[in-house]
Amino acid sequence: QIQLTESGGGSVQTGGSLRLSCLASGVGYRPDMSYCMAWFRQVPGKKREGVATIYTGGNRDTYHVHSVKGRFIISQDNAKNTLFLQMNNLESDDTARYYCAATLCFGPIAPINEAFYDSWGQGTQVTVSS
Repeated sequence: QIQLTESGGGSVQTGGSLRLSCLASGVGYRPDMSYCMAWFRQVPGKKREGVATIYTGGNRDTYHVHSVKGRFIISQDNAKNTLFLQMNNLESDDTARYYCAATLCFGPIAPINEAFYDSWGQGTQVTVSS
């Protein structure tokens, strides 16, 4: 299994930016393999929702849900074994705990369905206030 460790969360004012990182490690992770990786978020009492996905092989296709498109950018650096989520123009509705997820896959698209992923991090809290 892949070990995932998120960082970069914090408190920011509306309109601000944060960059989340997710380091992949463990015997189950090999940089020469292709993975589907994703960011999800969850607010207490609500269902976890997908934010963005990326396929790390081939065309490195990405997907962003409508609510974050144009504000968030998912990326992945194989040399650093790290998944990123650049979050710009943050809104109060972006307040949540953010989780990264991964699974070995063959692409070409990484699904937004959380049931597809078998490795999860512990999450990092993002709080946006006005």
